[in-house]
Amino acid sequence: MTTDSPWTPNPTIFHGSRVPPQLRSLAHRSARVYVGPMVRLLLRALIFLASAALGLLAAAAALDDFTVTASGFIVTVVVFAVAQSVLSPFILKMSTRYAPAFLGGIGLVSTFVALLLAHLLTDGLRIDGAATWVLATIIVWAVTALATFTLPFVLLRERRRGRTDDAEPARG
Repeated sequence: MTTDSPWTPNPTIFHGSRVPPQLRSLAHRSARVYVGPMVRLLLRALIFLASAALGLLAAAAALDDFTVTASGFIVTVVVFAVAQSVLSPFILKMSTRYAPAFLGGIGLVSTFVALLLAHLLTDGLRIDGAATWVLATIIVWAVTALATFTLPFVLLRERRRGRTDDAEPARG
C-alpha cells in the first residue's frame, strides 16, 4: 500500500521538502495555533480580571466618592471579579425563574452586588453616598462589558500581527 494516496496522511507532504517555499510560507501565515481548554480558561480569567480592573479604575477616576486604594487594589479586583463571575449565572437563573422582566438588568445587579461584596470584604474599596453607588455600578458595568468585549480582539490582533511579522512573504 502506498503512502502517497490522497486518503492517507503523508507527513512529508506537509512537513517535508516536497512543499515549495511559497506554499510553506502561505501555510505558516494561515496556520492556527491550538489553544487547549486550560489555556483558554486562563486567558478568559485574565481578560475578566483586566476588565474588572479597568472598570474599577474608571469609576475611581470619574467619581470623587469612589476610592480604590493602591494597597488593596489587587485584592479588590480579585474579589470583585470572582464575585461577579459567580453571581452572574446565579442571578440569571433566579431572575429567569422568578422575574423574567428583570433579565435585562442582570449585569447591573451582579455588578452592584459584586461592588457591595468587594466593599464589605476588602479595605481597598470605599464608596460613599447613594448616588455614587448608582453611578459606580453603571460605570463599572459599562467599562467592564466594553473591556470584556474588546480586549480579546486587541490581544488577537497583537498576536496575529506578531505571527504575520514572523512569516516571510510569499514570492511568486
